[in-house]
Amino acid sequence: MEEAYELIIRNGDVVLPGEVRKLDVGVQDGKIAALGQGLQAAAATTVIDAEGQYVLPGMIDMHVHFNEPALGHWEGFRSGSAALAAGGCTCYADMPLNGNPPTVNRAALQLKAEAASGNSAVDYMLWGGLVPGNLAELEGLAAAGVTGFKAFISNPGGEGEGRFREVDDGTLFLGMQKIAALGGILALHAESEDITAMLSAGAVRSGRTGARDFAASRPAMAELEAVSRALLYSERTGCRLHFVHISTAAAVEMIHAAKRRGLDVTAETCPHYLVLNEDSMEQLGPVAKCAPPLRSTQEQQELWKVLAEGRIDLIASDHSPCPPELKFDPGLTFFEAWGGISGAQSSLELMFHEGVHMRGLPVTQVSALLSGQPARRFGLDHRKGSIAPGLDADLVLLNPKAGYTLAAGDLLYRHKHSPYTGMTLSCKVTTTVCRGNVVYTAEQGVVSADKGEWLQIYSGQQAP
Repeated sequence: MEEAYELIIRNGDVVLPGEVRKLDVGVQDGKIAALGQGLQAAAATTVIDAEGQYVLPGMIDMHVHFNEPALGHWEGFRSGSAALAAGGCTCYADMPLNGNPPTVNRAALQLKAEAASGNSAVDYMLWGGLVPGNLAELEGLAAAGVTGFKAFISNPGGEGEGRFREVDDGTLFLGMQKIAALGGILALHAESEDITAMLSAGAVRSGRTGARDFAASRPAMAELEAVSRALLYSERTGCRLHFVHISTAAAVEMIHAAKRRGLDVTAETCPHYLVLNEDSMEQLGPVAKCAPPLRSTQEQQELWKVLAEGRIDLIASDHSPCPPELKFDPGLTFFEAWGGISGAQSSLELMFHEGVHMRGLPVTQVSALLSGQPARRFGLDHRKGSIAPGLDADLVLLNPKAGYTLAAGDLLYRHKHSPYTGMTLSCKVTTTVCRGNVVYTAEQGVVSADKGEWLQIYSGQQAP
């Protein structure tokens, strides 16, 4: 008896681990049921012709800020996840800030889970937070299924009395001990608060408040010092550590050297550090403000070099939106404008345009950075991250020749601003499939906005 498929994607260039093959992909019950040629369709089978397109595993974006609860007007799960679906992302992890209350205890986690339920186009995970005063809450958060814990060494900013706070050294060390005992992982924003606060205050006092002054107030040294400190704590505590949005090749090299010494550490970078630079920040203004800041052209090229050499573990968007008045009010200096880039919808297209089309990186390498390696690092690889029988049918069709210029009207964010608008890209996502459900097509837009599921990870184990 022949297999019956609910969905067949035909004739695509299927991106597998280490190779690209022209295959059909058969889907049944939300899973990849078969890979082959000439798979037979039944009368009820939906067939998508992917001739001339890549068929990729869906992107797994481990770093977004949708700002629920209370600050959903900054983004929210519904608009944020729709934008991700349009960009070829089938699973994401929402950070514990900037919503209020931040996700630093089980009650706050429940509020966030309620906000997400029925409002996500694709599957999702939720991070917990490590902040001063919540060490006793970590075990409960782990038991409730958070992906891991996020901490800031520098001031994260944000609104509200109960906002997320940076850790002091004692909280960081004791927190890492506790997280290690729980079998968890810590994601860390690594910039020295002492260095950045001192340089920022000095710049503002002297009236130096432009884009390049902001970059100078958060130098590479601040990242390197914080990475070095955290690696020492990881070595002494045994805590698994993931460095978010690393912006310098030197920091990547430090993390890579620690891996060679046997530490369980990984490095993430973001499209904006690879596509934009200090010049972009000065030209575009606060829409391109982030922390760590965009770096020099030379630093950017060095980051591409270590990426090509395989020393960066994954790419995530660090989508950090806000209402436009927090960025563009004419009374704000560059220092006062909100620091965060809206870019999650463009991550996959940017990386294929710049990495594959412009720089000649293998399609398989870029796909691994966006999908396979995030899945392995965060306990999802038994379900997601690759195209193989038995895994979730999380699939993206990418037309490598459908060039277009990104316009504000293309964006599905709540607020239609991004530093990438006006950029001409050489490729376009045409279809996104999450667990066998078509959730986005270029012709129809988002066609399924609410079927995403929370993937809970318990005590360092895989998601069920």
